[in-house]
Amino acid sequence: MADLGKKYCVNCLADVTNLRLRCTECPDIELCPECFSAGAEIGNHRRWHGYQQVDGGRFSLWGTEAEGGWTSREEQSLLDAIEQYGFGNWEDMADHVGASRTPQEVMEHYVTMYIHGNLGKACIPDSIPNRVTDHTCPSGGPLSPSLTTPLPPLDISLVEQQQLGYMPLRDDYEIEYDQDAEKLISGLCVNYDDEDVEIEMKRAHVDMYVRKLRERQRRKNIARDYNLVPSFLGRDKKDKEKDKTGIKITKEEKEQRVRLRALCQFMAHREFEEFFENMHKERVLRAKVRELQRYRRNGITRLEESAEYEAARHKREKRKENKSVVTSKRGKEGKDGEFAAIENLTGFELLSDREKVLCNSLNLSPARYLTVKTIIIKDHLQKRQGIPAKSRMPSYLDKVLKKRILTFLTESGWISRDTS
Repeated sequence: MADLGKKYCVNCLADVTNLRLRCTECPDIELCPECFSAGAEIGNHRRWHGYQQVDGGRFSLWGTEAEGGWTSREEQSLLDAIEQYGFGNWEDMADHVGASRTPQEVMEHYVTMYIHGNLGKACIPDSIPNRVTDHTCPSGGPLSPSLTTPLPPLDISLVEQQQLGYMPLRDDYEIEYDQDAEKLISGLCVNYDDEDVEIEMKRAHVDMYVRKLRERQRRKNIARDYNLVPSFLGRDKKDKEKDKTGIKITKEEKEQRVRLRALCQFMAHREFEEFFENMHKERVLRAKVRELQRYRRNGITRLEESAEYEAARHKREKRKENKSVVTSKRGKEGKDGEFAAIENLTGFELLSDREKVLCNSLNLSPARYLTVKTIIIKDHLQKRQGIPAKSRMPSYLDKVLKKRILTFLTESGWISRDTS
């Protein structure tokens, strides 16, 4: 009684309950796959007759050695599920296949047989020629498409978070760039009776809002890449004076960094440092080229001769320096000895060189000379304005001294000759 539901091949009498091929022209002709592929003919049946595949749904596509014992009906359900739910929704696919399969079994079977198996190797090419490659900017750069990638929270203390208004769990600040950007979409709503122009206007608002969000995230990425937050908090004051190699940064390099600061928004920190380092190498090479050109102008054609030339040049410059120092000392000593009698008196620093010579020759103190000079110039200005002069000369000023001083002031242009 148990064999009543079974089917047998009419040629070899093999069990074909799970899978058989039935002739559409000859009644009761059912063959096994082996006999059908060999072209077996029985009675009026011929190999070119039409056929129909009869599947019981319990045979395995991958043979008995495949793991899990998946039947053809389960394989068909799996392919329907991957088309309906998409790759990765293994729980929904497992429910579609049947309660006997778990999501883990569904995932392992599909990946093993349809991707990494012979079928996947034959259908999935190693390289896809039509794949579009993004050449705009490397991943992670300030202008790359991955601007919305969330960043890890800043490593700052609670006090510093409060100072900055920083919310670490959201990686946001209380006051963001373009704080009013959300007003573009806060009042938007979609109605069924909207016209095409209104829909396009709302889409334009959404597009503007997305652009502002991207710009906000781009600024955050730049601040994170260039460590602007620790710089604002004063953590890297010591590190600013030295570069990565421990060499102290010169004043020229600092000024050049300031001039090139505008490029930071278009370059990642690593690219900017490489660019700055290449510029430094260029300056060094240019200086070396100028030095070699100077050697060539002086008739030096070998590097061995340059060392002797530099040694001789340093000796020559040293002799010139020593000679200039001796000359300056002698000149200073001569000037100091010339006015030794009046140089320590009050008002000496207010005199010109000619006035110093005059005071020294008249044996007159600078303060007294300045007093007489002020009185004479004042009287001269009053006479030119028609006001009679009433000033009295000091008692220490005799006629000889007065005449010498008047002559000096007239020759120097302080007073005119007609009034002197």
